[in-house]
Amino acid sequence: MHKGTHLGEFELLVLAALLQLGDDAYAVTIRDDIERRTDRSASVGSVYATLGRLADKGYVEFWSSEPLPVRGGRARKHARMTSAGQRALRQTLRAIDRMLDGIAGDVRPAEGA
Repeated sequence: MHKGTHLGEFELLVLAALLQLGDDAYAVTIRDDIERRTDRSASVGSVYATLGRLADKGYVEFWSSEPLPVRGGRARKHARMTSAGQRALRQTLRAIDRMLDGIAGDVRPAEGA
């Protein structure tokens, strides 16, 4: 992995949420998914900032939904991972796995924990 392709912890969580959510991924659903699956709080603002950084790196692209079918309904700005984002995510996960390889079982989380 070259300098600049490393993902930070929150970037990793945001990209994982994008994969999990598919076409339903926008800032609020990403934040909710991260909070639900990590038991960690996150602000919508931090999600927007992270999505912006990931887009600048070419890892995320945006698309707008149709306006919501309610009075004054607005379109949502959705995000999806690019192929470059998928590569960066894979590389980061491989690096983490290599770092954890050989660490005693009492430190690593149990499967399903």
